[in-house]
Amino acid sequence: MSTARTALRRVGVVTALSAAGVLTAAASASAHVTVHPESYAKGATDGVLTFRVPNEEDTATTTKVQVFLPTDHPVLGVLVSPPQDGWTAKVTNTKLKTPVKTDDGTITDAVSEITWTGGKIGAGQYQDFNVAFGQLPDNTDQLTFKTLQTYSDGKTVRWIEEAQSGGGEPENPAPVLKLTAKGAEGGSAPTSAAAPENAGSSTSSASGSDSTARGLGVAGLIVGVLGLAAAAFALVRGRSNKAE
Repeated sequence: MSTARTALRRVGVVTALSAAGVLTAAASASAHVTVHPESYAKGATDGVLTFRVPNEEDTATTTKVQVFLPTDHPVLGVLVSPPQDGWTAKVTNTKLKTPVKTDDGTITDAVSEITWTGGKIGAGQYQDFNVAFGQLPDNTDQLTFKTLQTYSDGKTVRWIEEAQSGGGEPENPAPVLKLTAKGAEGGSAPTSAAAPENAGSSTSSASGSDSTARGLGVAGLIVGVLGLAAAAFALVRGRSNKAE
């Protein structure tokens, strides 16, 4: 009987550690700054990009967000909304090394940085910052938007790391927008999309649709772990009965 009880205790410990590991990994993944939608067609026009910034601190609020737009493959016609929820956007333009020719003429400068200040993102909340654009580039496969997130205690998280080919996800990944071929299969966003009525910023609880989807995935993994534990329990119980 002592062998069976020892085995059962070990199964319980493994189950608890596995479930804790799954929950920790999910919490870590959910704290990243991301851009939505995840993809657009190359050269898409008249659309909206949403930068989702979650607050990952328990004792500090997010008070400043800086998003850096690439200038080697510039996003043209960038617009931000008037102040909303206390947030005010400051837009910085940069002269392009290589001007971009369009149907409306040659573009010599583009937005390189957007800084939001004045508002707060509390613990357990996230903020959506919406940016309208006139046209995305058609000569690259993705756009990387390096982001700095500053907290009320002075801490700054640098979401600037880029994933390397064949490597895992970095600790502080930069938001990445995939650009797909026009008309390609795979669910890329339409080449033209209307901006939402209140494009600007909006604060929401972290228990939104993204969190719900992640929660369901975590629940499924935990159920699997518990199933393995139950099978191990039955096996040990059977051997214990035979020994008796």
